[in-house]
Amino acid sequence: MDKLKPSLDELTLKRLIELKERLVKLHREQLVKINHSVMELLCAADLLAKGYSVTLEHPLDGSLTCDIYGYKGEGSFIIEVETGFVPPEHALDPLSYRKARIASKIVRYGNYATKFGLASPPYHIMQIPEVLVKPPKYRSETEVWEIKSLCDRYYRNPPVTIDEIMNTRLHVIYLVNVDEAQITEVDPVTYIERYLHVNL
Repeated sequence: MDKLKPSLDELTLKRLIELKERLVKLHREQLVKINHSVMELLCAADLLAKGYSVTLEHPLDGSLTCDIYGYKGEGSFIIEVETGFVPPEHALDPLSYRKARIASKIVRYGNYATKFGLASPPYHIMQIPEVLVKPPKYRSETEVWEIKSLCDRYYRNPPVTIDEIMNTRLHVIYLVNVDEAQITEVDPVTYIERYLHVNL
């Protein structure tokens, strides 16, 4: 908050303090982790500065809760924070697990807003399936079923649907530099070309 204060007007700062207090409360209840919350707060500050109303840990449907929900006029914006954590049970398939996790996030959350984004620290390279960056009309049936199969391998409660895969899209990526309290907005196509096309 001290790093952000100088760049925020009084109203934005007041709203951000309210969001911070909510995250502190959730942290005390052991519902959120601080590294995740710090990134949420930085993204929220960016959206507030752009004129969005913002809520954090926003309920969507049933048990589904998104990290950041912004709305402005008739448009809505969901941002999911990804820190790159891999649980011990996936120590032998971390790339597949991370790709499925990212795909599942895009598919599950992207249908609840007019714009969907992922936020990640610069040191974590997200395994983004290229098909989910394409406009839906350019996706082949084979590509869609590959995403369905990938997600079903790791996330079946509930399973993602073909309709969800066909109607969702990743619009933007936020690179979150916590050390400097800075956000860099990156187009997903550029992100994939720059970071994912490496020899693994």
